[in-house]
Amino acid sequence: MPSSATIRTVPSVWAATAAPGPDLPAIAGAHRADVAIIGAGFTGLTTALALAEGGASVIVADTVEPGYGASGRNGGQVIPGLKYDPDTLDAMFGPETTAFVGGTADVVFRLVRTHGIDCDPIRGGWIQASVKHAHLPALERRMAQWRARGADVAMLDAGAMAARTGGTGFVGGWIDHRGGSVHPLNYACGLARAALAAGARIFREAEAVSLVRADGGWAIGFDNGASLRAGQVVVATNGYTGRLWPGLKATVIPANSIQVATAPLDADQLARILPARSVVSDSRRIANYFRIGPEGRLMMGGRGAFTDPRGATDYHRIDAALHGFFPEARSLPIDFRWAGRVAMTRDHLPHIHQPAPGVTMALGYNGRGVAMASALGGAIGAHLLDSAQPLPLSLSTIRPMPVHGLHPLYASAMIAAYRVRDMLER
Repeated sequence: MPSSATIRTVPSVWAATAAPGPDLPAIAGAHRADVAIIGAGFTGLTTALALAEGGASVIVADTVEPGYGASGRNGGQVIPGLKYDPDTLDAMFGPETTAFVGGTADVVFRLVRTHGIDCDPIRGGWIQASVKHAHLPALERRMAQWRARGADVAMLDAGAMAARTGGTGFVGGWIDHRGGSVHPLNYACGLARAALAAGARIFREAEAVSLVRADGGWAIGFDNGASLRAGQVVVATNGYTGRLWPGLKATVIPANSIQVATAPLDADQLARILPARSVVSDSRRIANYFRIGPEGRLMMGGRGAFTDPRGATDYHRIDAALHGFFPEARSLPIDFRWAGRVAMTRDHLPHIHQPAPGVTMALGYNGRGVAMASALGGAIGAHLLDSAQPLPLSLSTIRPMPVHGLHPLYASAMIAAYRVRDMLER
């Protein structure tokens, strides 16, 4: 995992509007648990919650604190499914996996309801919008495949898109009423409180620097000399994965997702812009996504550079997208600009690894981590409690990407090519 000193703090609208998180100790001394979890994001926290509720002793260790990474900096869009259509998922994994994937948003809202998490949950649906006529047939196929599986979905024409978004330029899209939104940092802190209440222990300022076999289990060493022994270990570090396990970091591309939030909209604007509080992402290869955020602010996000942004000029593409879809937003100041790292995989799928007995890893949510990580963490916890409970995705081998150290160069070139293809399509 990266050291806390190397993770650059970027102020976000979430941090500015979040309730105080749980008061947690920094790790010190020697500890033991049935299961050790490295990383206190959505995956780690939901795994801990499931395990603790099942009677296991659990310790979660995070380099900084719960929700500090992408789990507390993302767009808060709760989107079911994956990038692949249901028929394709059936062929790849079977209908059980497709059903799991389709139910991931349900898991988030059930956790919020069950544990009374105060995170502004709104189930206003997720809209996949298109500015390209060429994309509409594929969107209709995707919608129809989910509808055939019982999902509450519908196509939207240009007029419906204008009414539902208040934006310009959309030629159509589809809405999935299973989706919605949360305040992601408050959601992460709420999961931490729920895990603590169930009996888990969580440590902050706990940078894991070694993971070795010991006494039939595993020993974890921390940068300050603290130690932790456990029979099982779950590594849940996603876009902030470091060199703790050989080759794991090189299986994903840690891409910056950058976002902006305007000053609060007035009452008239809030009545016209996303009136049902749906969340939206567009269908281009390099997509933008937007929603109404805390205090009635209009938020826009998208793919950033592979270096951390240093100033407002690094957000010029997102600013332009915001003003393109919502010309009236030009008169609104941008109050917040921030970034977080998402983990992208070559096959656009999350990966579950078990490279050694007693070690489980999950990462690579490709921008859909709120719902998928929450559901997958619970499934991992259930599997570790009872191995007869199957994991929802097939295990994969750790396969580092060739010349991974050059990923900022080749991934940037790939993104540039995708932008050109997006531009050329009608």
